[in-house]
Amino acid sequence: MNIIKGVDVSMIKDLESHGASYRLNGKEEDLFKLLKQCGINMVRIRIWADPYDESGNSYGGGGNDLQTTIEIAKRAVKNGMEFLLDFHYSDFWADPGKQVKPKAWENLTGVALETAVYLHTVNTLKALRNEQLIPKMVQVGNEITNGLLWPDGHVNQIDTMVLLIKSGIRGVREECPNAKIVLHLDFGTDNKMYRKWFDNIGKYTVDFDVIGLSYYPHWNGGLRLLTENMNDISERYDKDVLIAETSIGYTTETFGCKGAVYNEEHEKLTGYPATQKGQEDFLRELFKTVRNVKDGRGIGVFYWEPAWIPINDCTWASNSGCKYMNEKVEPGNAMANMALFDDKGNANSALLNIQTM
Repeated sequence: MNIIKGVDVSMIKDLESHGASYRLNGKEEDLFKLLKQCGINMVRIRIWADPYDESGNSYGGGGNDLQTTIEIAKRAVKNGMEFLLDFHYSDFWADPGKQVKPKAWENLTGVALETAVYLHTVNTLKALRNEQLIPKMVQVGNEITNGLLWPDGHVNQIDTMVLLIKSGIRGVREECPNAKIVLHLDFGTDNKMYRKWFDNIGKYTVDFDVIGLSYYPHWNGGLRLLTENMNDISERYDKDVLIAETSIGYTTETFGCKGAVYNEEHEKLTGYPATQKGQEDFLRELFKTVRNVKDGRGIGVFYWEPAWIPINDCTWASNSGCKYMNEKVEPGNAMANMALFDDKGNANSALLNIQTM
């Protein structure tokens, strides 16, 4: 298997509807055609169950319902790329700080909740297969460090958590038996956490193929720690490892966007200058790190939302989305200075040179 050079561009429909366009060497191109030309070979697509409020208003963040997922997958496949499907098992963002049950499942527990997970997985994959869209990989849950579908599937309720994960896995194995199944945690340098989590589920004979890691250098530390963790867990659990998410700033300019997460302090923490060259150097060293995992167990990297350029209306949440998550933070465009395109939509050098990484 060639190393995965992947991107998560789940925001793209929202971005394009607000006027985003992209250029390669000065020429405007369809984003997916451009990505393929640069050497991207796989697209990661998140899917939410029902990302709308009771009045039909979108929660924002890309509006990644089933139809949007199908549209993105079609564009990826049409342009010669494979895709990874990322089930959040929520109506909106799921991560270590929030794993909110879909509205339709709020009152479900036990076998009823397991069945809902299974049916959602199966029905989603059937809909994709009906369009001749077969994922190469499937994530069962997103950053499930603290579990999923709280409170039932919280990591402290490990028996239930594992049953819910197994329900999703069963659906994938039935509908897409050749797809690699990914279990994905955050904070890719925390070896103690990865050992504890995977040791605990090891008692339950969970059927999966790949350990996915989020790695953000401004939050998680240097590549040495990442190397040590990937080498250890790939050998300890006999699994391939994958950077499921990463990004870094190419500038500390916010372009007037609210909520930008990357700043001068983050630049200092990474050791890479916030320039296009710094971004390229980071990605080059990250790919080298993944390629050097022992026994060839490092299989690739996904860059998170590289096309989320400075369009203020494209926020990570709408007001209704914040309400759903019980989130008090003002929504904004958090990724504007971490994209692989500049503020005008021109491909950065990191993307232009990714074929050489």
